Amino acid sequence: MKLIIKTLSISALAAVLLTSCESKKAEITAKATENNESTKQMVQNNNPKKGKNIPKNMVCMVNDVYMGKEQIEVPFEGKMYYGCCNMCKEKIPKDSSVRYAIDPHSLKRISKADAYIVVIGHNNEVAYFENEGNYQKFLEGNS
Repeated sequence: MKLIIKTLSISALAAVLLTSCESKKAEITAKATENNESTKQMVQNNNPKKGKNIPKNMVCMVNDVYMGKEQIEVPFEGKMYYGCCNMCKEKIPKDSSVRYAIDPHSLKRISKADAYIVVIGHNNEVAYFENEGNYQKFLEGNS
């Protein structure tokens, strides 16, 4: 009799655990689906249109791409640059070519840290202008 009760107790416990695990699995699946929807929404909301000015801290200045989220701050010589990873963080102080860009209107070499940044490509590529006025003049000259 004790063996039967013990077996039934183990079976009942197994059933409870199995049900609990299935319930937890369903909860995890629901959260993952919810997170995927949130991620899609965030990407859509953070995906600026071509020609739109964007905040400096949302750009990887090594890859020249709008990233849709805040990037790693890299202070250098009193200016703030931004990178997307540790490689970028190391490269910014060592390689001046990633700290500077050519303004497409004035053709002047400018610091990316001081630039007016605009999305120019379908894959969130960016261009750096000395100021908003240069960007507007560039648009007028290329209409």
